[in-house]
Amino acid sequence: MSNRQKKALFCVCGALSFACVLGAAVAVGSPQWVKGSILCHTGAELVNATDSELEQFVGRVAYGLFHGQRLRQCGLGGRPLRFSFFPDLMGVIPMGLHVSVLLFCALLVVFSSVTSAFCLYNAFGSPYETLHGPLGLYLWNLISCETRVPEGDAYPEFCAAGLCGSLAMILFASEVKVHRLSEKIANFNERSFVYKTQAEQFDRSFWIILFVFLTHAVNILLVRLAGIQFPFQEAKEPELSTGASDLMY
Repeated sequence: MSNRQKKALFCVCGALSFACVLGAAVAVGSPQWVKGSILCHTGAELVNATDSELEQFVGRVAYGLFHGQRLRQCGLGGRPLRFSFFPDLMGVIPMGLHVSVLLFCALLVVFSSVTSAFCLYNAFGSPYETLHGPLGLYLWNLISCETRVPEGDAYPEFCAAGLCGSLAMILFASEVKVHRLSEKIANFNERSFVYKTQAEQFDRSFWIILFVFLTHAVNILLVRLAGIQFPFQEAKEPELSTGASDLMY
């Protein structure tokens, strides 16, 4: 592949990585990670509500990683409330899990920024080390691994920007589904009624993180298309034969 084509591919990688930076940053601050409906279970049981009357006991909830809003209805009109995870819900939610999601999202933004800078540096600069060269792009795109290389090269350990996005999605999904985050938010500061999740789904910000993860996978394929071998592919050392060994036989 010609140098001009390689530069074009690296420019595309840089543009995609920069889009990942913007998308991940917007997604982290957005309150549109989960939306759903919550049922006032206590009120519906007290009046033995039928299907047509059940709508009066169904509220809404929507939240992100930092804040959100809920609307609780128990037959007497809605009670809207805006809330923040810090410090309002610190004693309610699984704090360690939630902080881990925030940490991986922050690392995703950082690694995506470095990937974008490295792509543009490889397109317009003159890389002089493995870390700054095309192989250095795998440092920010691939899952961490180690490889043995021929003597004289210094390939680093490879860590994943995409891995941070996937871990953020997995941990947040477990927080919502396993730990029933929506129900905990619905029942926060409620003593008289019990609310249960009727339906919930992941909103656009969650899928933006998935898009970022897939974009990093595309970047890996583009770097490979530019003719750069994967770092875990060991180069075959040529077999050396000496004349003395040949004469012995």
